[in-house]
Amino acid sequence: MIVLGLTGSIGMGKSTATASFRRLRVPVFDADAAVHQLQSRGGRAVGPIGAAFPGAVQGGRVDREALRRAVLGNAPAMKQLERIVHPLVRDAERRFLARARRGARRLVVLDVPLLFEGGGHARCDRILVVTAPAAVQRWRVLRRLGMTPERLAYILSRQLPDAEKRRRADYLVHTNMSRHAADRDIRALVRELQAAPPPRRRRR
Repeated sequence: MIVLGLTGSIGMGKSTATASFRRLRVPVFDADAAVHQLQSRGGRAVGPIGAAFPGAVQGGRVDREALRRAVLGNAPAMKQLERIVHPLVRDAERRFLARARRGARRLVVLDVPLLFEGGGHARCDRILVVTAPAAVQRWRVLRRLGMTPERLAYILSRQLPDAEKRRRADYLVHTNMSRHAADRDIRALVRELQAAPPPRRRRR
């Protein structure tokens, strides 16, 4: 089974790429979705986050805006949150991969925004980076509800620069042309990887 890591900075079109893989029936582990589930009612992260960040849990679920205010610009608080959430996401990822292996899948995708930053690339056989020009990225992100230039700058400060991601990638998909073009590139990549022999060892 080939494990393809999918990553890209905010606003680069990762969601579009993920949708393309799913349309092609390639199993995708969405780390962001896993975090949302962990922080929803009954999620495994709700109790620990509530204990660590009083006021961040309302009605049995994490109030994401209250949590964001608690950690924004506060490096120790962010580290504390990561110590709670990251092991739980990693456990969900392990279970996803185990199910895929039992199902004899030839290709799976790990959709992880901070793949390089968190060391997740070492668990992948190949890396795909979605990319677009900085002006396109900024335009996309600042259209989002509640986004500000200051918040965008903070998010980008925590992410590996796009140029470095592209340098370390095995494959690139450019999302500034059209959805059809990106979808075409992903279809070609899926055909290539599904026909490839299984890897002998993981990358480092």
